[in-house]
Amino acid sequence: MATCKLRGRVPRRGLLAALTASVLLLPAQALAGPTPTRTGRSALTHALLTSRELWATIDLCNPTDQPDYVGIRGSMPGDGQSRDRMYMSFRLQYLDSATGHWVNLTGASSSFVAVGAAKGARQGGRSFQLVPGKAAFTLRGVVDFQWRRGSTVLQSTARPTTAGHHSLAGADPAGFSAATCPIA
Repeated sequence: MATCKLRGRVPRRGLLAALTASVLLLPAQALAGPTPTRTGRSALTHALLTSRELWATIDLCNPTDQPDYVGIRGSMPGDGQSRDRMYMSFRLQYLDSATGHWVNLTGASSSFVAVGAAKGARQGGRSFQLVPGKAAFTLRGVVDFQWRRGSTVLQSTARPTTAGHHSLAGADPAGFSAATCPIA
């Protein structure tokens, strides 16, 4: 905030007018008291999006006891606010061998699912049953993450599946974590 120095003698009426004018020129945010700064929100966003707790993995890939199933698990950090809620949606993609691009697999996606309060990290997952086919292909998962306050989305991002994560539930075999799932 800028400060000004008054030089010489200023009549009271002039001083009152000068102070009133300077208050009117202050941004409303400055008068309202401390609020989260853009820098503070950016720091929180950066912390959420770079957290080691933000990941997606394949934790189920056509195991013998669950043939034709692929499971995706996600983990997301909380923003520390118990009033905020976290949501995930899950989808499968296949690698188009002609283009080398990942393509969403029709019918293999979920709507957003609430995974809990944003006070701390949470995990969630979804399994998809495949219709057996004749062609071999490679699958991966993508998890879309949202942090919400009421109906307002505070932050969102997506992550493709990667290997080396610890699922709290659902991995088959236990400890299984992969980036892709080859189906023969």
